[in-house]
Amino acid sequence: MKKVLHNCRVFDGEELHTDLAVLLEGSRISAVLPELDIPDSVTVRHDLEGHILAPGLIDIQVNGGGGVMFNDAPTLETIRTMAAAHHRFGTTGFMPTLISTDFATMRMAIEAVRQAIAEAVPGVLGIHLEGPFLNAERRGIHHASRFRQIDEEAFELLTSLDEGCMLVTLAPELTSLGMIKRLSGKGVRVFGGHSAATYEQARAALGAGMRGFTHLFNAMSPLESRVPGMVGAALEDRTSWCGLIADGQHLHPATFAIAVAAKRKGYSMLVTDAMATVGSAQKSLTFDGLDIEVVDGSCRLASGALAGSDLDMITAVRNAARFTGLNPSEALRMASSYPAHALGLENQLGYIRAGHQASFVEVDEDLSLYRSWIDGEVSES
Repeated sequence: MKKVLHNCRVFDGEELHTDLAVLLEGSRISAVLPELDIPDSVTVRHDLEGHILAPGLIDIQVNGGGGVMFNDAPTLETIRTMAAAHHRFGTTGFMPTLISTDFATMRMAIEAVRQAIAEAVPGVLGIHLEGPFLNAERRGIHHASRFRQIDEEAFELLTSLDEGCMLVTLAPELTSLGMIKRLSGKGVRVFGGHSAATYEQARAALGAGMRGFTHLFNAMSPLESRVPGMVGAALEDRTSWCGLIADGQHLHPATFAIAVAAKRKGYSMLVTDAMATVGSAQKSLTFDGLDIEVVDGSCRLASGALAGSDLDMITAVRNAARFTGLNPSEALRMASSYPAHALGLENQLGYIRAGHQASFVEVDEDLSLYRSWIDGEVSES
């Protein structure tokens, strides 16, 4: 069935256009055409009342949502619940994220994602394994007892997803450059994080195929005047992506703005690091023996330490624009086209173009969300 979205301004991922309409056929965009050229045969019409139609939002780091955590039950049903919770906030593509755990649980999670993709659960793009190949010096809420080196068994596990994206966060100083190169060669997206790597070690890992950095500044060696650390390597490098949590808690708004200004345009992207509380009335949880509560909009342990976030993607987009003074279009790119490129999905997602998946958000100039679409199916927000 053909549908058309019209009476809108189309932000195609590059420019904002007026007097255009978007024609859908099934789960794909069949044409972006002048409003006057809409075929009379198209009877299913969505009037956007002058709002902005933009590419759907993509979140590569989602630990939970809708009251559930992926670690607690790495199942198809958990993924469905997370997807529905985040879709309410404009997330049309996401990576269920598994915090450091044992190999048996990792296998269950990978199988659940494989099933979700096979059954076309809306928005599931793959899996993000955040650990357990991390550095105890920068562990955050991860249990150091679960950390381990990447051996051949781990390599087979990390390269076992035959459909969708595989993203792994690791500490490059504890992994050989040869292993990073092998993983990258198999299509695994390797990001650095929870790491005490020196600037030199981070640069070497980038040279071996590391593609980005997980929640920049948080749980990694900092930028100092004479010791650039992992943060310095990330901001200097021109072809790697940096994930940024725009909740005003993980990063001071000024730090966020400085990072975006320093990083090459197109390589800063928004992530939520969302916990089970997003999309849920539940504002406390117990995760891996840790009691976590939402305090002033952030997830924290009793000690006050951060423990993931209570952030959703459309709020992250609004915050990014507010923190930086950027045009709203650039804030939208940081949550759509840039993560699409980071995952190698720019020919399917992140733009409104003929042939791309029909995944969008409908917003106004203030980035208030009205509706979103995943693969041509609409959801009221």
